[in-house]
Amino acid sequence: MANSGKLAAEPEPVALDWSATALLIIDMQRDFMEPGGFGETLGNDVSQLARAVKPIAAVLAAARETGMLVVHTREGHLPDLSDAPPAKVERGAPSLRIGDPGPMGRILIRGEAGHDIIPELYPIDGEVVIDKPGKGAFYATELGEVLQRYGIENLLVCGVTTEVCVNTTVREANDRGYRCVVLADGCASYFPEFHEMGLKMIKAQGGIFGWVSDSAAVLRALSPENATTAAAGTSR
Repeated sequence: MANSGKLAAEPEPVALDWSATALLIIDMQRDFMEPGGFGETLGNDVSQLARAVKPIAAVLAAARETGMLVVHTREGHLPDLSDAPPAKVERGAPSLRIGDPGPMGRILIRGEAGHDIIPELYPIDGEVVIDKPGKGAFYATELGEVLQRYGIENLLVCGVTTEVCVNTTVREANDRGYRCVVLADGCASYFPEFHEMGLKMIKAQGGIFGWVSDSAAVLRALSPENATTAAAGTSR
């Protein structure tokens, strides 16, 4: 893959140095994606999120092929809930609360089956996994240090949900100076209208938080005919 190039996006194409770009996959966890997890306890139709899996898998395969840095995040809490604010645990009226026993172990607790990433997108050796206690991937995590260590300036962002953890992370990243490109078909929400509006918020006003593209555009940019390898400019 060429070291730099233009990626088709809205509100306009964006030039990226691919050797300084990472793929950031937000919270593709069983607790959000599968029946019996946290998402369903909140009354959501978890099948709404399935549409993002194949586009993410395609971009993940291309990123692995080119040697791009891949970062996965997981939202969840310590078993003693010491990092879970009471206001979060007590909010709303879910059928099961954070920490309660569920079909995939304790709901949204690190180390439980439900907290882990779905098999279709499971991290391989060498990929970074960031465990986060909040919605944003920078809050109370080592993500900033990891990106700095690898010389990352640009983030290809995908995952769930569009309006919550994806939007929060993009806003955090924007304030830290990162260029964020959100993959529209690689994100999803339990509420399709929130997905649509979440993307509009990111690209509004000339890209106030970032750019919106899709998996096909990224795959074209990362294709062998356009390139050599992303690893050429990145030391591991």
